[in-house]
Amino acid sequence: MCLAVQGRILAITDHRPLPPEAGTDDDPLWRVAQVDFGGVRQQVSLACLPEAQVGDQVLVHVGLALSIVEERPADGEEKAYL
Repeated sequence: MCLAVQGRILAITDHRPLPPEAGTDDDPLWRVAQVDFGGVRQQVSLACLPEAQVGDQVLVHVGLALSIVEERPADGEEKAYL
């Protein structure tokens, strides 16, 4: 059984190692997000989600964002669903 936790992306940075030749300019492998998990903030790899943007809700397992969770308002409330 696996456990994934939902959080919101606050910021995205590029943590490319030195030297710069280690990757191409558009290589999503080095993208890292600051993610808020209900008040706890952690750095999370976005290597599997090159389309992720600031404000997205993501499911995270062992420091790796696995999927984007869409939000849809229903009955006057906002509910998250996959």
